[in-house]
Amino acid sequence: MSASVAVYRNIYTEDRFRQTYGTEDKHSGREKLREKVLKRCRCSQASCYNLLKERVPIFNWLPKYRLKKWILGDAVAGLTVGILHIPQGMAFALLTSVAPIYGLYTSFFPVVLYMLFGTGRHVSTGTFAVVSLMTGTVVEQLVPTPLALNSSSAEAAEFDAQRIGVASAVAFLSGMLMLGMFSLQLGFLSTYLSEPIVKAFTSAAAFHVTVSQLQSMLGLRLPRYTGAFSLFKTLASVMENLPHTNVAELLISLVCLALLVPGKEVNTRLRQRLRTPIPVEILTVIIATGVAYGFSLDSKYGIEIVGHIPAGFPRPHMPSLQVLPEIAGDTIAITFVGYAVSVSLAMIYADKHGYSIQPNQELLALGVSNTVSSLFTCFPSSATLATTNILESAGGHTQLSGLFTSLVVLVVLLLIGPLFHFLPKAVLACINVTSLRQMFVQFQDLPELWRVSKIDFIVWLVTWLSVVVLNVDLGLAIGVVFSMMTVICRTQRAGCSVLGRASNTEIYRPVDNHNKCYEIPGVKILTYNGPIYYGNRSFFRANMSRLLGLSPERIRRREKARKALERRERESINTVERGVANTSFSSENEFFKSEAVESEVQAALIDCGSVIFVDVAGARLFIQMCIECQKVGMTIYLANCNESVLKILTSCGLMNYMNPQHIFVTVHDAVVHIQQQKEKPSENNPTIWV
Repeated sequence: MSASVAVYRNIYTEDRFRQTYGTEDKHSGREKLREKVLKRCRCSQASCYNLLKERVPIFNWLPKYRLKKWILGDAVAGLTVGILHIPQGMAFALLTSVAPIYGLYTSFFPVVLYMLFGTGRHVSTGTFAVVSLMTGTVVEQLVPTPLALNSSSAEAAEFDAQRIGVASAVAFLSGMLMLGMFSLQLGFLSTYLSEPIVKAFTSAAAFHVTVSQLQSMLGLRLPRYTGAFSLFKTLASVMENLPHTNVAELLISLVCLALLVPGKEVNTRLRQRLRTPIPVEILTVIIATGVAYGFSLDSKYGIEIVGHIPAGFPRPHMPSLQVLPEIAGDTIAITFVGYAVSVSLAMIYADKHGYSIQPNQELLALGVSNTVSSLFTCFPSSATLATTNILESAGGHTQLSGLFTSLVVLVVLLLIGPLFHFLPKAVLACINVTSLRQMFVQFQDLPELWRVSKIDFIVWLVTWLSVVVLNVDLGLAIGVVFSMMTVICRTQRAGCSVLGRASNTEIYRPVDNHNKCYEIPGVKILTYNGPIYYGNRSFFRANMSRLLGLSPERIRRREKARKALERRERESINTVERGVANTSFSSENEFFKSEAVESEVQAALIDCGSVIFVDVAGARLFIQMCIECQKVGMTIYLANCNESVLKILTSCGLMNYMNPQHIFVTVHDAVVHIQQQKEKPSENNPTIWV
């Protein structure tokens, strides 16, 4: 049994509805601005405390911490992620083209700072492969590897200092950019990196990371290529130098892959059963270090090892600020990537666990993390995919898990770090490659993406190809620009439809898709599903003119007929003055009777419900369309206008060509009014009955 709805109410124009239900604006815009400024400037103990809790969230969530319920999960998750940070931090330092110890620093300081300032409860910050690769590209451009370098000389120490100086400068500038964006409340900019762009970018960057690690896995000493087509240049160089492969390092790489790949697969498949994932990376590092030390692989077979790892904290000092002008362009791309990935991960897990994050506060947290960490020789950091996933699956509840993560790294920095002196770099390269599993499996989403949205699929494909073929930063820029172009094209080609009414209802739908919805006799109801602005005004005009029959020939014919009528009226007046009556044309309606037969549409009703905004060019075009409709004897009505659209149309002079009483709240109000005007033009209290 179907339910029915009966509606009985007055017809509302916009003016009448505003008078009945609107709110009187008692304050001017200047007074409102003054009140807001005064409210911001008020200072009290309560407001200062609220500001402190807002800007340093640990003061907000720590007093509410449920010790018995959450401490075990945070401790287990934090310790697990801390163990994983050790090999990944050293491995991603190789991607950044700096010594492994700096990866451990970057796995410590940002974690502590994000715990204080971040709003993502399940976000794990530290080294991230894509950000490290982009930073390494900048380092290689400014401090390229010399052809001959004695690793035991003072020259090598100076070379490492120059490289970490550039990497720290990138982190410093990235942090300052984020702090500036926070001051301007620009957290919304992360939305320009849509999900297809982020996934395609990270997937393509995974190929760059993998190819860049081939030389370390094969024991080749090759220069690192940067710029466009760097991936193919590196592949060509590796293929050319395959005969010089170090067999010992190749065997180490194969054994490590044989351990890491199955271990990660077991962790993935048994995620629900395992309390904590198997620490396969740290086990591989320990075993490889022991074997390399026991058999003296570095001296006997010439394998490349990590080398000296100093114990303790670095002394704080300013990074190489003199290179800031040279790294500014690349740092902007690194900043956007790091922030977009961090916010995306934070939002995913916030939605999953039913809490909210603050994008602008995330800017502050990441900005402080990168700026302060750069003073302790750290390279840029961000949230990481693998460790965040492990942190959540291991039972983490709050940011306090970062405390246990940093404690693990702290123990390594103070005590255990020097024991990794004999760790082969080939092992770190294998850890880099296997850590990208999540990025490679994103190809599985492509069939579903094609089914849901072919435009998003094309955006994914263009971004992926641009990053792989050209370069990481240039490919990302192309992906963002192409994505924005698809949005512009979709707004330029927004659909314009004729609406019909479903019988005995006040529901109106496009007649092309609803064959049982019928047009109202004498009324052409149109809807435009997009904004009206300078970019699509010609398309809007062409569609509206086609549906309303506003051809230039018809307008000229009407204008010619109107001028003829005016001339005949003048002649008729002159004839009457001379005492002779001319009754050839008694009225304008009679004169245009032939035109009415040609087109039965006497009223054009435009549904503006889907017009989200109008600019000045669009408003002027809209007014021009109204004038052209009047020229052919067609009355214009509007319905469903939002306040901003109506304000711009009014400001541009629409009311000079249109009756304010022809603007209605809904389409049905306008249709009933038009019909009642035909039947009872003098009715004072029109109503709607459906």
